[in-house]
Amino acid sequence: MHNLRQATVKDITQMAEIESICFPEAEAANLKTFEERFNIFSECFFVLEIDGAIVGHINGCIYDSPELPDALYSDASLHCPAGKYQTVFGLAIAPKYQRKGYASLLTKHFIKVSKNKGHHGMVLTCKDHLVALYQQHGFI
Repeated sequence: MHNLRQATVKDITQMAEIESICFPEAEAANLKTFEERFNIFSECFFVLEIDGAIVGHINGCIYDSPELPDALYSDASLHCPAGKYQTVFGLAIAPKYQRKGYASLLTKHFIKVSKNKGHHGMVLTCKDHLVALYQQHGFI
C-alpha cells in the first residue's frame, strides 16, 4: 500500500539517498542542499511511501516567472512564496520501484497542490528521454 504525503525533516536523508542513486553526481542535490531547501520551502516537498518506506520524492521552489534559472538550484533564498509558478527541481523513484506509475503519481499530486495554491503553471527541466512522461501530464 502506498502513502503520498508532505515530507518532514526526518525524511530528508532518505530523499537525498534516493536522489544520489537516480541522478548523476553533478546533478543530484546532496544532503546539505536538501536541508537548505527544506528549511526555506518545506511545503514544496512530497514523498511516496510504500509499506512505510520512502521510495520516491518530488520537490521544487516557487518562483515568480515561468522559468527555471540555474541560480534557483544553488540559492534557496530565491524561493518566492507568493510567486505564480511552481518549479520542479527533482523527481526521483528508487530503482526497485521505477516503471510502476509512481513518478506519475507524484507528478499528478504536485500539479494538484500547485493548482490548489493558484499557481499559473509549473516549470521544470528534464532529460530528452523523459519529455514524453511530462507531456502526458500537460507540460509543454
